[in-house]
Amino acid sequence: MNTELESRIIDTLKTVFDPEIPVNIYELGLIYKVEASDEGKVEITMTLTSPNCPMIDDMLDEIHEKTIALPGVTDFKLNVVFDPPWTRDMMSDEARLELGLM
Repeated sequence: MNTELESRIIDTLKTVFDPEIPVNIYELGLIYKVEASDEGKVEITMTLTSPNCPMIDDMLDEIHEKTIALPGVTDFKLNVVFDPPWTRDMMSDEARLELGLM
């Protein structure tokens, strides 16, 4: 595991916003797992707030472009899953505050 690279990836994911909610995808709880090997192979597992998200392609492209551009990333795989389904409970306290849910 490359925890330094994983930390930089998480920081990068915090710059990607769900097109329908003004909160980044990390704080929304859409990112389930970030793994980076010492060789720079990165795998991200995430979900969406809705399986029918109309802007999915744009958001996934942004995640790919920003992640692959990071120094040290040699390979990238993005898994989109719907189990477990996303719920508001997955949001960070910061996201809840931002959306006025606390």
